[in-house]
Amino acid sequence: MADNEFPGWHGTTIIGVRKGGEVVIAGDGQVSLGQTVIKGTARKVRRLSPGGYDVVCGFAGSTADAFTLLERLEAKLEATPGQLQRASVELAKDWRTDKYLQKLEAMLIVTDGTDLLVITGAGDVLEPEHDVTAIGSGGNFALAAARGMMESDKSAEAIARSAMAIAADICVYTNGNLTVEKIGG
Repeated sequence: MADNEFPGWHGTTIIGVRKGGEVVIAGDGQVSLGQTVIKGTARKVRRLSPGGYDVVCGFAGSTADAFTLLERLEAKLEATPGQLQRASVELAKDWRTDKYLQKLEAMLIVTDGTDLLVITGAGDVLEPEHDVTAIGSGGNFALAAARGMMESDKSAEAIARSAMAIAADICVYTNGNLTVEKIGG
């Protein structure tokens, strides 16, 4: 099979929700190659604790690329303890300018319980306007569902779980096997 015919790794859905003093990042467990589910129990949400500073990260895209970025983020956090936004901007700068990192295909949602950020390879560090953000193939479905629930009396975790269930029902590259990490609340 020629490189241009490679079906590619598809999909995941990661959501971040901030509400009522808690921030939740949830991700599904499906890894697909073309139209085939390779694994249904992948863990795409991780907790980092550089120097005792608690950060939760969710990633979409290539797993090896995401782990490279998580390692770099952890190093940036160790250099700037307690400053997630600064560490994220430094990571985005490196990602945008380093010839090796430019080839990485992944996106991150990160939180320390205060900041909720999306980091992209285009050099973006984005903070959501409505306290909810999502990435990956089912991201727009999860985002729309969560935005519709933000005015309800549901907790951040309940909103994230419900939105992920909706995304899993719509997106063939997303399953309902969730990893959920929470800070605060």
